[in-house]
Amino acid sequence: MQKKRKQGEEKRKAIKEETSKLLTVGFIREVRYPEWLANVVMVRKANGKWRMCTDYTDLNKVCPKDPYPLPSIDRLVDNVSGFEFLSFMDAYSRYNQIKMHPDDEEKTAFIIDDGAFCYKLMPFGLKNASATYQRLMDKIFKDVMGRDVEVYVDDMVAKSKGGEDHCEALERVFEVLRKHQLRLNPEKCSFGVQAGKFLGFMLSERGIEANPDKCRAVLNMRSPQNMKEVQQLMGRVIALSRFISKASEVATPILNTRKKERNFGWTLDCEEAFLRLKAMLATPPILVRPELGQPLHLYISVTDDAMNSLLIQEREKEQCLIYFISKTLHGPKKRYQKIERGALALIVASRRLRPYFQSFSIIVRTDLPIQQILRKPDLAGRMVAWSVQLSEFDISFERRGQIKTQALANFIIELTTERQQVDGDWYLSVDGSSNQTGRGARVILERPDGILIEQRLHFDFKASNNQAEYEELLVGMRLALEIEAKRLIVKSDSKEVGQISGEGNGNGDILRQLHSL
Repeated sequence: MQKKRKQGEEKRKAIKEETSKLLTVGFIREVRYPEWLANVVMVRKANGKWRMCTDYTDLNKVCPKDPYPLPSIDRLVDNVSGFEFLSFMDAYSRYNQIKMHPDDEEKTAFIIDDGAFCYKLMPFGLKNASATYQRLMDKIFKDVMGRDVEVYVDDMVAKSKGGEDHCEALERVFEVLRKHQLRLNPEKCSFGVQAGKFLGFMLSERGIEANPDKCRAVLNMRSPQNMKEVQQLMGRVIALSRFISKASEVATPILNTRKKERNFGWTLDCEEAFLRLKAMLATPPILVRPELGQPLHLYISVTDDAMNSLLIQEREKEQCLIYFISKTLHGPKKRYQKIERGALALIVASRRLRPYFQSFSIIVRTDLPIQQILRKPDLAGRMVAWSVQLSEFDISFERRGQIKTQALANFIIELTTERQQVDGDWYLSVDGSSNQTGRGARVILERPDGILIEQRLHFDFKASNNQAEYEELLVGMRLALEIEAKRLIVKSDSKEVGQISGEGNGNGDILRQLHSL
């Protein structure tokens, strides 16, 4: 039971007015000797008015969690975009339209200057309120959900391709609302429009656009002067990251300031990153929802500090942007080899975009030999786990194709450099001493640009160092063939391996001999 908190005069007046209104309409009733008692919390609305909430922290701690899931925001946004006519509706006092069980009413008791009161209808602040409301919406709209309307808790959007169809869709939605006596808030409704805000996005027939209010919030910010302002900036950037190419990579200098919280310093690199983010949000790209039946293309880019992915779909010689993903590398992941970071970027994309991976064929476009590494039967360690995770999806790998959009061109600038650098001598290190247990070894293949590709081997038999070196040599040469290495130089102190390789000479002949096996 909470003690009554003091409130300022303005808040006390707003509490008295709101309580009087709730008593008049029958939403609350007076209560005596309650076992549970909470305080009210006043929150300022966007229009300057006060919203009265209740601090149910203690009650929520002892309530079991309702596992009913809320819909995927990405799925709802995709389902609403691309329609000519939209109607945005908001439920009036949303949770207050669901009755509390009589035995539980007094558990919602709260205290103010005029006494203690409890809710007869479901109040804001209860842990399971959103799940309860979503369950109701899914149940009553089940016959029109997806076809005529999409619902996220109290936000509803009716959609259609034509004006006449839209009127019919609204009739079906209103019929459901009347049947279940649900009311709308006319101040927050707009009907028959061609664009509107939904779940933080601007949706229209053109596609999915960044919320202009959120973009302006970043564009109007001054350079952060302290850690709190950095956190505020990054929170706003994260909310818009779906529209920002390589967001984490661009923001790396800003993110690094958090490591020096006591000695905050806004450097020139931070300012340049800040200006780049502003430039991107000044003209953010328009994203689209993917069309079923056509594969999606995933482009991957990795650096020492971040992993980036871009999901697109090709339609009639046009490359349509769907989703940008960016994730900062921390701790041990920063020490991963580049090929491992590329594989991890694919894993991160498959988790973040799981609905897309489950519904579409995915073509991964990269020059990193991810496919050859993940499909090796003798993988070990985390690569095995990643390979298993990806096996449930329809994924294929291809080299990068023709670039048709500026956003895609900007995204893969660094990959273009990579591809131009892979010509030259590749080095295969063969060292049987890594076979410490007699059951395994590892292959290290070095690209001309210095990138290391490592593969661990596990033997089902006990092997000597010489046997391990032979296995390493065979696996390494097969891998070199698969990734189209032009010249391979084998590094080994073994005379036996040297006899096969000609002590580093005639490497092309080795690859041709292996290819004939």
